[in-house]
Amino acid sequence: MRPQEMVERALELSRADDCIVIAEETSTANLRFAGNTLTTNGVARSARLTVISIAGPGVGVVSRSAVRDEQLADVVAAADAAARDAAPAEDARPLVEGTEPGPGWDDPVEPTTIDVFRDFAPALGETFAAAEAAGRRLYGFAEHILTSTFLGSTRGLRLRHDQPTGRLELNAKSADMTRSAWAGVATRDFTDVDLAALDADLAKRLAWAGKRIELPPGRYETLLPPTAVADLMIYMYWSAGARDALDGRSVFAKPGGGTRVGETLSRTPVRIYSDPNAPGVECAPFVVAHASSREDSVFDNGLPLGRTAWVDEGRLAALRQTRHSAELSGLPVTPAIDNLLMEGPDGGPSLDEMIASTRRGLLVTCLWYIREVDPQTLLLTGLTRDGVYLVENGEVVGEVNNFRFNESPVDLLARLTEVGGSEPTLPREWNDWFTRTVMPPIRVPDFNMSTVSQAS
Repeated sequence: MRPQEMVERALELSRADDCIVIAEETSTANLRFAGNTLTTNGVARSARLTVISIAGPGVGVVSRSAVRDEQLADVVAAADAAARDAAPAEDARPLVEGTEPGPGWDDPVEPTTIDVFRDFAPALGETFAAAEAAGRRLYGFAEHILTSTFLGSTRGLRLRHDQPTGRLELNAKSADMTRSAWAGVATRDFTDVDLAALDADLAKRLAWAGKRIELPPGRYETLLPPTAVADLMIYMYWSAGARDALDGRSVFAKPGGGTRVGETLSRTPVRIYSDPNAPGVECAPFVVAHASSREDSVFDNGLPLGRTAWVDEGRLAALRQTRHSAELSGLPVTPAIDNLLMEGPDGGPSLDEMIASTRRGLLVTCLWYIREVDPQTLLLTGLTRDGVYLVENGEVVGEVNNFRFNESPVDLLARLTEVGGSEPTLPREWNDWFTRTVMPPIRVPDFNMSTVSQAS
């Protein structure tokens, strides 16, 4: 049964007052490599069905993978029964209405295949050969995922979204395995991946690491590249729930009650926003909520999404919320969106230009193992990895030891001294969950490298 047909049949089977059905078909293709050699490749397909039944004020949700035709009635009956037994849902609101199927509803699902790498794979082979000749070893993987989501309801919704997600992680090591450098790329289809440029940048960083410099912990002027900025801003975005702020549980809570929406977070006029139609990082233009939480509501399924400014000209402009939390906060409805973009003043410099203008400071490659220490300040801790470099008089003079850091992304916004030009990037820590980001490099005058780390 096609996913569209499964949605229609599930809606027919439900005996609840209302029903929402989400059917997803996902296909993946991947390449993995180590030591300048392709090691594995493969493709896979999966399917997931979520039935959300509404009986009076109660909601029942049942989600299953690989549901067969003969199992469908049981899944729907289980959701209906759960709804009848459920306590009243505090986020209950009228369902979004629909009148006719959205674009592509009836079209067949076209899965991704290994052919997505038809141009990328030969270029990868050439890159292996160049690395081998220069005494470098490349490790990593390339993955492409295509998810087709079908959302239907008893109130007439019939919406579809096809989401391609590609990522490449590339790690270069010296022949003696003592030096390491990492690069990552997010892509929709692998046609825009410049492997030669990535390899050249990794080679440059391995050369920088030929000289080792030991530095103590402390606060350093630090350049963070777009990938590191993405990891920090994503965590801030995930933490920007209106309910937590209203309840005084987050950094965005106003002392004495309410939220900090409207307050200035940065003297630098940065913009942080989401936009389903942003070129290169397009995502679903409507809400898809499999379950209700403090930031999501199943009753909002199908709600249209548009560009939403979270930070506008340095001022906190919005928090993630549902129609329910918007009524509690008195703020506009601003649901979560599956991309994140950050921009500084127009005409920001490149990372290379920022390095050239640095008298003395650190250049960080990426961050990893990021964990929250204090939600009230959004203090995070984590480690540097695969290259921290010392910059003196506009030039990189060597690699320094790794550090553990302690920083709040909200506090960092207040201390920015320079914001570079934005570019698509891949977060390292969070790329299993969030890949669609456009971020700038930034300069922080006093980034807190709290202890030396033995991580390599």
